[in-house]
Amino acid sequence: EVFQCQEESLFYSQVLEKMLPIAAADSERPLKVVEFGTGDGKPVINALNVTRLGCVVYGFELNPISAGLARDNAAAFGMSERYQVGTSAPNSPTAGAVCLIANPPYLPAPNSDILMPELHGGVDGGELTRSLLSLGFPYAVLLLSSFSNPASLLRHAAAEGYRVVDFQVTPLSFGIYSSEPKVRSWIAAMKARGEAFYRGNIYVLAGVLFEKKS
Repeated sequence: EVFQCQEESLFYSQVLEKMLPIAAADSERPLKVVEFGTGDGKPVINALNVTRLGCVVYGFELNPISAGLARDNAAAFGMSERYQVGTSAPNSPTAGAVCLIANPPYLPAPNSDILMPELHGGVDGGELTRSLLSLGFPYAVLLLSSFSNPASLLRHAAAEGYRVVDFQVTPLSFGIYSSEPKVRSWIAAMKARGEAFYRGNIYVLAGVLFEKKS
């Protein structure tokens, strides 16, 4: 019921360690961060431990099991005040947040009838990422997959007034969910159209820091 990939979790944490300080340097007050989709919360907890940034992260997670895990993990590391996790956003304390962070669902498929529907990122895998880039946060740190129409995502970011400040990449192997025949054949068709990029069983995951141009 909770998606976990140790390689991806570690990479997300490393991306946050590198890029949150850049966003924080441009903020006159302690950095206020919003996270879309906490999962088990470990990447954010690890990043906060390493960077020692005086920031508060407000995480939102639709899956109550994942949200509970994130809250428990934050409490175990004494970070319940710095990493606050909820399942909805009424009376949200996130007004004035400077930075949005997310490892959004990015599996492309014609519909969400796949092994883990929570990982469906729309027809081309970039639907949720485009929505996040339309929210207008001054900074956004997002993970982008090479098989989820990344060129289109970058064009959308530019149209929303963002520029890429920094990025880092890691190669990953197709896993259980991306190797599901329905998903894999769909990705292959996208590759034929120049919308997906991978070689053999390896694709690339990129952590990208976007800055809203003023």
